[in-house]
Amino acid sequence: MSSSLKEELKATLNFTVFVGALGYFVDMYDLLLYGIVRIPSLTALGITGDKLVTVGVFLLNMQMAGMLIGGIIWGVLGDKRGRKSVLFGSIAIYSLANIANAFVTTTGMYAAVRFCAGVGLAGELGAAITLVSEVLKKESRGYGTTIVACVGLLGSVTAGLAGTYLTWRAAYIFGGGLGLLLLAMQAKLFESGIYSSIISKGIKRGSFISLFNNRERFFKYMRCIMIGLPMWFVVGILIMLSPELGKHIGVIGIVMASKAIMYTYMGLIAGDIVSGFCSQYFKTRKKVVATFLTTTSIFVILYFSVHNISLTFFYTLCFFIGASIGYWAVFVTIASEQFGTNMRATVTTTVPNFVRGSTVLITLSFQALRGWLGLTGAALTVGFTTIILAFISLYFMEETYHKDLNYIEEIE
Repeated sequence: MSSSLKEELKATLNFTVFVGALGYFVDMYDLLLYGIVRIPSLTALGITGDKLVTVGVFLLNMQMAGMLIGGIIWGVLGDKRGRKSVLFGSIAIYSLANIANAFVTTTGMYAAVRFCAGVGLAGELGAAITLVSEVLKKESRGYGTTIVACVGLLGSVTAGLAGTYLTWRAAYIFGGGLGLLLLAMQAKLFESGIYSSIISKGIKRGSFISLFNNRERFFKYMRCIMIGLPMWFVVGILIMLSPELGKHIGVIGIVMASKAIMYTYMGLIAGDIVSGFCSQYFKTRKKVVATFLTTTSIFVILYFSVHNISLTFFYTLCFFIGASIGYWAVFVTIASEQFGTNMRATVTTTVPNFVRGSTVLITLSFQALRGWLGLTGAALTVGFTTIILAFISLYFMEETYHKDLNYIEEIE
């Protein structure tokens, strides 16, 4: 390892990155925990049979609705009130919601708590990435956001372990306790100097509507969202529906969605490490994302080309297709770097939440095309539509590796 790289990594490992990474760890823990404990928790509440699916989907939709609404709220507050305040507020809400979730006795209570948890979950990643991007030098901020994303993804692995070895109520309490411990550490966290410098200047901040009333700014915002769509096509269709698709492509054995998700997220962690370091080493965000999109295209084709394969081969494929979409850290960093200080938190917080929310449109499109094109045709059509949109958006996007983030958006 070169001396310059060692210096950049040393500069990256500061307290802000540490707190942001742990915050996203707890964020990802809670985000996936519901899916892991869905069946035992609903069964304990007296839900059985087909209602496990219908009620389960309803609760998931409540969480997603909370995330979409919370994404806007926290994004605007991040620019109006500061990045640190959003980190504190979002972690406090989803930590308390986690603890409350352990004591629900009805599906109505469960739905209300999942909505509140979704609101809280929507704010942490955007605030953390914004703060880390502004605190670190441009030569090391890519490393910082990569560390945040990779540590966060490990939270999904921890959720799997908690769901396996703890009761569902204990798993929720454990997650909430981790979040409350993290809040105590935030007392030592400092606000971004770049953000603090514009507070007293009377500059308009956090105007969500300003993303839509200016043509250039609107398309720049849409491009940030579009490059993330293939990631959630892979997760929402290829992996979540892997038991059904596994039968269709002739996997020998029964595909377990939990294992497919686990191996995919292991690949995501590996991909995030590679993409983050490559974006810094080669000093480019766009070329790294383009490489990963190309790799995703290859693995999507391979997914439907293989037949009569073993479970081991299929789960290995899940790992590599997960690695191919492992540009989440670079994707969120790009969104953070595209906009000025007075709009940065709004964009960085809403973009990943809108991409997550796009899963609903992706799955609806898949279902609409399924009867006409079949499983394979519908999946390939939807998948390559998202990939083509991502490539087009990436082509017209500004390269931001060398960009100085100390500037503002001219908004009225």
